[in-house]
Amino acid sequence: MTPLILQLSQGGQAVSWIHWRDAVLYYAKDQVAWTLGDQTLRFYGGVNRVSNARSYMDIHPIIAVQGDQGRSVFGTVPTLNNRELFQRDGHTCMYCLTSLGDRHLTRDHVVPISRGGRNIWTNVVTACRACNQRKADQLLSETNMRLHAVPYTPNHAEWLILRNRHISADQMAFLKAQCPKYRDVQVS
Repeated sequence: MTPLILQLSQGGQAVSWIHWRDAVLYYAKDQVAWTLGDQTLRFYGGVNRVSNARSYMDIHPIIAVQGDQGRSVFGTVPTLNNRELFQRDGHTCMYCLTSLGDRHLTRDHVVPISRGGRNIWTNVVTACRACNQRKADQLLSETNMRLHAVPYTPNHAEWLILRNRHISADQMAFLKAQCPKYRDVQVS
């Protein structure tokens, strides 16, 4: 797995994960404003026919791109999908607290859509198939089930953590500094 590079705006706001090839282009076009990270990643290019030397470029794990003022991510809601939902909830059923693999987990709407609930971060939790079927389209007050964690909407930095399974220590430290102090983002 080739590691992804964390792209920042020139002002230091985390923007997105980019492929190393895109980072190489920013370096080649002299569009990297500044970098972070102790360990660089070396990527090799072609061989010079005259000198027989192979070209390479060292890329930092975090790069700020010139001219990118950043999109205002404050107040924006990250895209909801099962992969990040299961990551947010630590691959654990929020009803019976059983930890399972993705294919054995489902998305449960705390307030069912049939009862006026919405498909939003604050109304969905990870559930095993058995708990999801047992709850069906009932409200929690109509069942003997208990929700063990309050669903929340991740901020942009948390969402970036949830989106990437291979984060370097430098990238994680940078992103965690932008996460609310009262939440610990699950990384598996």
